[in-house]
Amino acid sequence: MSPDPTLMDEARRQIEICNACRYCEGYCSVFPAMTRQKAFADGDLTHLANLCHNCRGCYYACQYTAPHEFALNIPAVLADLRVEGWERLARPQAFARLFQRHGVAMAGLLVVVLALFFWALAALRPEEGAGFYAYLAHNTMIAIFIPAFVLPLALIALSLRDYWREVGGGRVRLAHILSALESAARLKNLSGGHGDGCNFESGDRFTDRRRLFHHLMMYGFLLCFASTASGTIMHYGLGWEAPYPLWSAPKLFGLPGGVMMVAGATGLVWLKLRADPELGAAQVWGGEMAFVLLLGAVALTGLALYAATGSGLVGPLLAIHLATVMVLFLVMPFSKMVHGFFRLAALVAEAGKSATAGKRA
Repeated sequence: MSPDPTLMDEARRQIEICNACRYCEGYCSVFPAMTRQKAFADGDLTHLANLCHNCRGCYYACQYTAPHEFALNIPAVLADLRVEGWERLARPQAFARLFQRHGVAMAGLLVVVLALFFWALAALRPEEGAGFYAYLAHNTMIAIFIPAFVLPLALIALSLRDYWREVGGGRVRLAHILSALESAARLKNLSGGHGDGCNFESGDRFTDRRRLFHHLMMYGFLLCFASTASGTIMHYGLGWEAPYPLWSAPKLFGLPGGVMMVAGATGLVWLKLRADPELGAAQVWGGEMAFVLLLGAVALTGLALYAATGSGLVGPLLAIHLATVMVLFLVMPFSKMVHGFFRLAALVAEAGKSATAGKRA
């Protein structure tokens, strides 16, 4: 499917004006990437859109925003272009569009339905098992969640393949990957390029709050992933089955990871409610909010489940937690979860493009 020509033309108009002005040249990775050329193909615009972190500093610094006749709004047009690309490259596209616009309702409904499903499964308790496995057999849990995790990742891989071709990513080298990982680990583009922070919540305020909350969410998620991975190794590699004590790796990773995710989700929701929706992709506000709430719900229900250990609340809380985790997996190719994959791919591509341009210079 081809990109939306009307949106592409508007993005091209605004980018070409920015490229002529260059007042915001040092703000983030979008602007040095922009200055490498004078004409922009559709793939070039898709690449710039996924480099943008929507910090909004360029908008508040720009002299050509409305009511000027140029009416520039780079954060919004790149956000629209970014979402259009995610939807266009997703499989199936119709579901992606539906979730982006009605994400909160869809995620909520899916959680309720799947929670009832897991609650019904829990009624068929296995004859033996401890902890969670007293309510749902280990093999049953694995049989349900492996396909729910692998299939969405396969769909994302296909989307990334098409994205890489569209932007002309070229040959990948280890140095490009390391550069992209370093940028992603620091989230340096959320500092607005000048080190004072971004203007996401207010044009007059430069803060690193958004960067902090993203760090809490990202590293909390990675800790929770490490918790699951370590539990898998202990179960299959060491024969040490759950439940695990507090001092074990799954708990040492999972508990702080869960707390960090809840704090990050709370902060991101707060900032999103304060931010100007006209400087982002306003039509998918619900889908973006659903993604953040879903991440927070996964962490919060996991912590609540641990706190309820040994009580009668374990059964219903386990059903709700498993439902939120499964919904998070199932909507990965369609929710803003995919932005992490696309943004990392954009950073890898940019490292390669910058290296090639440096050699030519």
